[in-house]
Amino acid sequence: MSTFIHDDAPKSLFNIGRAAAPTGVLSRDEAQALVERTVKMSKADAVRVSVNSSRETNLRFADNQMSTSGVTTNTTIRVQSVFGKRRASVVTNDRSDEGLRRAVQQSEAIARLAPEDPEYLGELGGQQYTPVSAWSDATAELTAEGRARAALSALAPARAGNELTVAGFIICNASASAIGTNAGLFAYHRGTTANYTLTARTNDGTGSGWVGAEDTDWAKLDFQSVADRAIDKARRSRNPVGVEPGRYTVIFEPEATANLVGLMGNAFQARAADEGRSAFAKPGGTKLGEKILDERVTLYSDPSDPLILASPFDGEGLPLSRQTWVQNGVLNQLAYNRFWANRQGKTPTGGSAGLRMADGPDSLESLIAGTTRGILVTRLWYLRPLDPRTLMYTGLTRDGTFLIENGKIARSIKNFRFNDSPLFMLNNLEGVGKAVRTAGGEGGPGVAMPPIKVRDFNFTSLSDAV
Repeated sequence: MSTFIHDDAPKSLFNIGRAAAPTGVLSRDEAQALVERTVKMSKADAVRVSVNSSRETNLRFADNQMSTSGVTTNTTIRVQSVFGKRRASVVTNDRSDEGLRRAVQQSEAIARLAPEDPEYLGELGGQQYTPVSAWSDATAELTAEGRARAALSALAPARAGNELTVAGFIICNASASAIGTNAGLFAYHRGTTANYTLTARTNDGTGSGWVGAEDTDWAKLDFQSVADRAIDKARRSRNPVGVEPGRYTVIFEPEATANLVGLMGNAFQARAADEGRSAFAKPGGTKLGEKILDERVTLYSDPSDPLILASPFDGEGLPLSRQTWVQNGVLNQLAYNRFWANRQGKTPTGGSAGLRMADGPDSLESLIAGTTRGILVTRLWYLRPLDPRTLMYTGLTRDGTFLIENGKIARSIKNFRFNDSPLFMLNNLEGVGKAVRTAGGEGGPGVAMPPIKVRDFNFTSLSDAV
């Protein structure tokens, strides 16, 4: 349930001098007071209160026109009540005493009726967290005027002629999350994200270019660069020709790398491997300590990494720290939640906090220059899993696919469907560049990936989609 702040709606997108809007995000003191007020109402054996407050601002444009500009604020309170091993949760956004008391009583009533959860381990007491500085006032206080001016970096050149049509989405989030229990835990984190995605299409219907960018700080997004690159890709991708599907040397731009490799973030669960259900299982055990990827590949999650900057705790309040899943191609560790760690005698790692691949020495330009014949992919979309035991996925290329010949982009080509696995492609690695924070997609937010070059990537058929 969201609340639209009509007071924030401008009469003009260019109302210069207008004061910045309040963020509507709870401070640490406000969140802690709300958690403690709710916990005191509980009569359960154990209670966990999770608070999420956010302010989202956005601007959407299409067909060379701005179409929507919005602001949404919301604060939700999730109350989990526990009796023995019976537990249930209720969510409300009513912060009045009456609303909180109703949520507490409803969760307690449902919990008494719930079946026992044999994997419930009780609530956490006080924990130590490493603070993560992920807040930007420039993002949190962004006005409608600021969003509109950013959109004009793409709209102005598109409107200047009859050649291009652009569509884009600017979305900025300021949010805070807090967790408290009657066992003495309290955790608080706040952060911001500014995300911009732009698609430019040529009006003859044959060319398309896409570029995305994301940062915690709105001021660090280069909107003109995004517009210039998307428009250039659209123009260069006109009139694509069909190339026979098959196995090719492929250069993935960072977003394309993130689209496929980012999906590995959920595959490191120790329980799935121990139970023989994952790509990291083998008869009689797991592949822990074995070389599974090219030695130039290191994959890790770290909430404090400058390209990730995520919450330092998970949904139970468990502290998150750097976890290196793959070190120089070797499966270094697996992810343990509290239940599975307790059962296996391991230390719990909590959920993953983003995913990053370590930098390599190459650049996108040098990867292209060193390719005799290959294919450059801007991004992937519509990815679907085929086999969890091999992490095999199918999907399509989109918004700029090019043939490389003799170290140069030779021409635009039609899109492909592919069937391949990030495990296979990272074993066929030929080059790695510098990681950048990507604009999100199939792998979710907090994914930082480099451009990479791989051999023998499997394109199975052509697609007529532009």
